[in-house]
Amino acid sequence: MSAHFGRRLRKGAVNTTVAAVAVAALAASQAPDVTAGGQAGGRTAADSPSADTGVEDSATGNSPYYTDLPPLNSPSPSPSQSAGTTPAATGDTEAGIPATVLDAYKKAAAALADAKPGCNLPWELLAAIGKVESGQARGGRVSADGTTYSPILGPVLNGNGFANISDTDNGAYDGDTTYDRAVGPMQFIPSTWAWAGRDGNGDGKKDPNNIYDAALAAGHYLCRYSWDMSTASGLRSAILSYNNSTEYFNTVRSWLEYYRKGTHEIPDGTGSLPSNRSDDNDGGATTSPSTSPTPSTPPAKPSPSPTPTKPTTPTKPTKPTTPTTPTTPTTPAPTPTDTVHHIEDAGTGKLTAMAGDAFTQRISARTETEAGKAVGKVRVRFTIVGDTDATFTGGERFATIITDSKGVATAPALQAGEKTGAFTVRATVVGRLISALDYTATVTARAADALARTSSTALTCTAGGEFAEQVEVKATYKGAAAGRVAATATLVKSADDATAIDKGPYFKDAAGNPVRALTDLQTGADGLLKLPKLYADDTTGTFLLRITTTGGATLTVELTVTAAPSSSPSPSESASGSPSASPSESATTGS
Repeated sequence: MSAHFGRRLRKGAVNTTVAAVAVAALAASQAPDVTAGGQAGGRTAADSPSADTGVEDSATGNSPYYTDLPPLNSPSPSPSQSAGTTPAATGDTEAGIPATVLDAYKKAAAALADAKPGCNLPWELLAAIGKVESGQARGGRVSADGTTYSPILGPVLNGNGFANISDTDNGAYDGDTTYDRAVGPMQFIPSTWAWAGRDGNGDGKKDPNNIYDAALAAGHYLCRYSWDMSTASGLRSAILSYNNSTEYFNTVRSWLEYYRKGTHEIPDGTGSLPSNRSDDNDGGATTSPSTSPTPSTPPAKPSPSPTPTKPTTPTKPTKPTTPTTPTTPTTPAPTPTDTVHHIEDAGTGKLTAMAGDAFTQRISARTETEAGKAVGKVRVRFTIVGDTDATFTGGERFATIITDSKGVATAPALQAGEKTGAFTVRATVVGRLISALDYTATVTARAADALARTSSTALTCTAGGEFAEQVEVKATYKGAAAGRVAATATLVKSADDATAIDKGPYFKDAAGNPVRALTDLQTGADGLLKLPKLYADDTTGTFLLRITTTGGATLTVELTVTAAPSSSPSPSESASGSPSASPSESATTGS
């Protein structure tokens, strides 16, 4: 969380009452599809992002956040003309979002609409989280490119009232080489930013103190498990994954609904600053240093001294007690993460999959002490490294899993993309600077193991003509259609000689020239491949067309070219053309 904005001021009963009324009013206004229904905001195992997945469920390390609630009056979509550029009403002031910050939220939501349309992420949710985490980047105190003028850092996460997270970034983001701190306007802890960080403003950097980068990262973080924000359960799971607290969920939801009712752009640096923070354990709240103290009451008039009484006999002084030796402060017990000495493979098999398929093997890693004892409840991060489009289930290149009682963390299933070749999946222990464990995975090209014609019609034509039917085949792999498999088709000299013939049937290229070998063919999604039309030259006989695919499937098709019909005269023409004597003439001659 960012530094305190001002001094502490004791909360009064009035503030408590107003906050309660605000929550009630906002809850009553919720539509069924956006409220987190159930038991007054209580969280069930089913709602928990990590209830059955064991996945890390806090972008902020559950750092403190601002608890200010929105005003009860609905915001105006934009300031009135008479009000100038500064809204007069409190509601309008709170509804205003600094221009650069607002732009970052809307661009991030638009990017997620393209990348993960099923998430249905509203930009108002990013605005609500930004309000609760940093007061919209300290009221929009950012440069033109969206970078805060000074880093926004949360408290040291040393276990003293907060989570205990040892340094994971060597101080690169938070300047602390001992413990982690939440960083930036969206308050990411360094270990989360390491995989969730995004470049939202296209400057080639992933900076947690840049609102464009942080807003885009927050959007991807919220959408990483394909939760649907248009549903109550999806919205609830996503918000709780950001900071695992029912109170946090209720506060963010209140601002979400407030911004949904209308908001407007205000100049950078003019946004209102929050004052109440969740870690104000004494009931205090931060306020502006300009708040005037209440005047002190003058001392009361002294009353006359009472009549002196007879002094009592002094008692015998008691023997002073021997001072006790101060106890030595106890050293806090090490966390499970502190005891991890190394990470090793937990029996992962060979990682190979065909392009477009899921890997049948899942990666498992085990965390152990120096003595080889398993360590449970430790966060293990799996990261896909290298030039590959393979992802984990859900489309992400990372996953953080908590080890079970046997010290084992199993990564989500890997899904192969279209890029073939080897890549690396790296396992690291969050919060410990120990050697990573690398796994090699390989994606092979799509393949077929069988080919068959879709028709049994004989393929024949006369010399100089064209075949009436185009050759169509279906490729399969283990009985299933083999889609997008590379193939070739060649008119070969013989069954034993795959050299292309130089006369006989042929295909045509784009210019109409004869072609007797086709490469770069590919089956459709249904495994079907239909070849171009075949033609015949003047050569007659039987010819072979060989079709092959990646994976070794081969099919040889027989083509027959017959001679063209003869142009010799018909028998009737021959008979009528021969001279012969009529019967009468023969009879006359013989008589």
